[in-house]
Amino acid sequence: MGVKKRWVRLGAFAVIGLLIVAAALQITGLLPKLDPFGTSTVDRSQPAVLQAVRDLSQYHAAAGDYQVVVDIEKDVKWVPASIAGERTLFVAAGTVDAYLDFGPLVENSLTVSEDRRSVEVRLPEPRLAKPNLDHERSYVFGQERGLIDRLGALVSVPDQRQFHLAAEKRIAEAAQHSGLLERAKANTKSMLTGMLRALGFQVTFPGEPTT
Repeated sequence: MGVKKRWVRLGAFAVIGLLIVAAALQITGLLPKLDPFGTSTVDRSQPAVLQAVRDLSQYHAAAGDYQVVVDIEKDVKWVPASIAGERTLFVAAGTVDAYLDFGPLVENSLTVSEDRRSVEVRLPEPRLAKPNLDHERSYVFGQERGLIDRLGALVSVPDQRQFHLAAEKRIAEAAQHSGLLERAKANTKSMLTGMLRALGFQVTFPGEPTT
């Protein structure tokens, strides 16, 4: 009985050893990825449920398309990069909308002349919406990992939130300096001018000539 148990233990250790060797070979690229049991994906997600409806008072007057390459390196002090550490190049593409919010307009935002032939319009300052990443065009371009990080990736799902957040921050910074706000304000003025002129008004904006 003792001999049989010993052979069972030896067999179990041998199987575990083979799995470890196979994993190490896959990590180093010497062995292609194996899937002896076969895998399948079944989507059992429930339908989306409407939780709230909000009325919007924003006029989205311009949008910018941006692309950025995020280069993030995680370095482990005193440990060679081949053992521990990670460097990732993440290509992100996204859009940023520039809008004007007409919700908080006060009563004197529109001033009609006594002869009702002209109107003065005071616009709110344009704002930038949160960057909207295009997940179909955003991807990991290159990644270098140490042995420990590669082993960890086999048992846990890599978290890409840090790359998304870094990309959103850089895209938002680019939008601030790309003239998008000025473009949105100019487009809004053009839209209001055309609409009010069609009603028979001359349109003025404070500090600008009559249109």
